[in-house]
Amino acid sequence: MLTRDDPGAAPDDALVRAIGLGSAILFVIGSVIGTGIFLTTGGMAVNIPSASLLLTAWTLGGLFAIAGGLTYAEMGAMFPRSGGVYVFLKEAYGPLLAFLYGWAALLVVLSGGIAAVAVGFAEYVRYFVPSVSAAHVIATMPMPLGTPLTISTAKLVAVGSIVALGTINYVGVRSGNLTNAIFTIAKVAGLAVIPLMAIAFGRVHPQFTPIVPPDLHRPFASFGVAMIAVLWTYEAWYFIMYAAGEIRDPQKNVPRALVCGTLVLTSIYLVVNIAYFYALRIDEMKGVTRIAERAASALVGSSGATFVALTVVLSTFGCNAAAILAGSRLLFAMAADRAFLPAASRVHPRYRTPHLAIVGLTVWSAILALSGTYEQLFTYVMFASILFSVATGLALFRLRAKMPDRPRPYRTWGYPIVPVLFVAGASAFVVNTLVERPLQSLAGMGLLALGLPVYWYWRRTDE
Repeated sequence: MLTRDDPGAAPDDALVRAIGLGSAILFVIGSVIGTGIFLTTGGMAVNIPSASLLLTAWTLGGLFAIAGGLTYAEMGAMFPRSGGVYVFLKEAYGPLLAFLYGWAALLVVLSGGIAAVAVGFAEYVRYFVPSVSAAHVIATMPMPLGTPLTISTAKLVAVGSIVALGTINYVGVRSGNLTNAIFTIAKVAGLAVIPLMAIAFGRVHPQFTPIVPPDLHRPFASFGVAMIAVLWTYEAWYFIMYAAGEIRDPQKNVPRALVCGTLVLTSIYLVVNIAYFYALRIDEMKGVTRIAERAASALVGSSGATFVALTVVLSTFGCNAAAILAGSRLLFAMAADRAFLPAASRVHPRYRTPHLAIVGLTVWSAILALSGTYEQLFTYVMFASILFSVATGLALFRLRAKMPDRPRPYRTWGYPIVPVLFVAGASAFVVNTLVERPLQSLAGMGLLALGLPVYWYWRRTDE
């Protein structure tokens, strides 16, 4: 086994730089497009029943991701190695905050995101296999605190998809990257069909005024709650940086992939949502979970719904292929620093992958997939993720002051305005989520606090 203790070898030296620019852009897109664009707009319409406000929310989410991509790209070019945000925070603030980020990412953000996407995958598998359902309970396990844990056929399918993708990533970065590339191309092609359906068979003439419906109570709070779903749908645009140790010419390709990928994503999401408005009235959208399927069915009948359902199955599967590849590299980077589970820094002698990191992330994500509903999972994920986005955005300013002479192959366009807007947007989201979803937010903070004794334990054992 290859570890950090191998003389003269940096942790990334044992990995294979198999991801080029095209694959890196597909990685950004594939990491992000999972279940969100197919599932969230109907729930958002409950909070903000206005085509104008919904499109505004999706636009702001895209601008947020673009600003974040521009901000993170400079740091990605400065530190082109596995670990991404973990590395940026460590260089800017030291090991404690970096560890807490990695702890939150592995415990909630990355693993919870993988679990939530897998739950969405099972939701759409049900279209083809009706017995795959959350209501089809096959076992119940008593829990020491609270409600018993139910094991349904849907949860088993979600877990099975995670295990399958963990296996694909285990046997090589090329197989994981190829899986992501194939499924990304397939799902983008599938998404492109929805606007074409709307152009050819549109049945609704959407009203984009008034911007704020007169009967909407607490519009700012309602808009903020809807933004949770939007930001979840854009979540993971930065995953490419976790795998920087396996990207060719990362100083150039990481920034290019971030900027190109987030621009393409924003365009796709806006066009698809506009297509929804030409397929369904707002009152027909409200509360609809499988919004893409409902829209396609309204436009062209059952054949359209079948096509969309198949697209979602491919989309969610491919999304988690990228997420497991990226997340395992974060665990690998932390282990190489001896910050957490040192065994996870081992690289398989044949497959050249951080195999123990992949196994660990796969197992924990599967456990989370058994634990909660889709909305609960993405609320936990987004609060913790955006909380650290504030710290990472500020890290750019700190690194400019702390390391003024360090080479920067790419400098953030629009500095300092773009990163300031990114930090401000992230801060506003954190405050709104804390106010509107206090239990989930406090639960996320509690999980973060649990990392403190773990950090002190690992620091003590490493002395």
